[in-house]
Amino acid sequence: MKAIQITRYSDTPTLTDVAEPSPGPGEVLIHVAGAATNPLDLKITAGYMHEFFPVKFPYTLGTDVSGTITALGDRVQGWAVGDRVVARLDPSAGGGYAEFAVVPADQLVTAPTSIPLFLASGAATAAATAWQALTEVAQVQAGQKVLIHAGAGGVGSFAVQMAHQLHAQVITTASGAGVQIAHDLGADEVLDHTAGPFGAELAGVDVVIDTVGGAVEEHSLDVLRPGGLLVAVPMPPDTERAASRGLRAEFVFHASDPQRLAAVTAMLDDSIRVLLDRTLDLQQGREALEYLAAGHAKGKIILTPYAP
Repeated sequence: MKAIQITRYSDTPTLTDVAEPSPGPGEVLIHVAGAATNPLDLKITAGYMHEFFPVKFPYTLGTDVSGTITALGDRVQGWAVGDRVVARLDPSAGGGYAEFAVVPADQLVTAPTSIPLFLASGAATAAATAWQALTEVAQVQAGQKVLIHAGAGGVGSFAVQMAHQLHAQVITTASGAGVQIAHDLGADEVLDHTAGPFGAELAGVDVVIDTVGGAVEEHSLDVLRPGGLLVAVPMPPDTERAASRGLRAEFVFHASDPQRLAAVTAMLDDSIRVLLDRTLDLQQGREALEYLAAGHAKGKIILTPYAP
């Protein structure tokens, strides 16, 4: 089968012929319909995540998959060949950017029925991270003023929709076509971040969901009310800087959780949608990662089955 692998850190991801894996006890084999790209894939490739997610080479990239079960390992219960599923793979194991992937059965959730199967892979990390940030870390309540950065991005597009569903006052940043996209997703106010510093237009924000980091984190502190909370997604925030100003800052370390994933996947049949930037087939995996790294994607980039 075909898979996108690296043989060392900082390697160029390459489409490679590898042996089709077999499921072990407690595992299933799925035929991959979609594999969503994430910034985590870039960080793993560069070696930045070795302390948290050490990998063995050759390493097949990809954590977010949807597909159909084709084989069951021993002691698997509750699943059958032909079931349509979604899963987030252990980042240290990877394996998503391939024609087939082995998944622990206890990490599977049922795929939504109202959208194409490949599209469901786009929720595995991004939607679950947004839900974790909003409900588990920030515990956003109705009526709160919430600023979400990059509202047309991967995590941000889900966070805007979810915050709207929570009846928060949703403010987000975007640019270009992303401004209208963010409005369409449910944002009450969209700030064009290319027009100047966003802090000049805001005050009294209860919660900031920072999906960007860097200077955006520091500027976000300026708009928070006393005691307000900054929730950082891409990297741990400067908690001491926040505390010195009477503010709080917390980091979302996203770990796979099938209960959380099942909850957000169910929302795809009801209240939220996957914002899709583009699909590329597995043969175009390198191009997909290069486009992701450029930082201009509006929503998710999803790899679909190999098309020779």
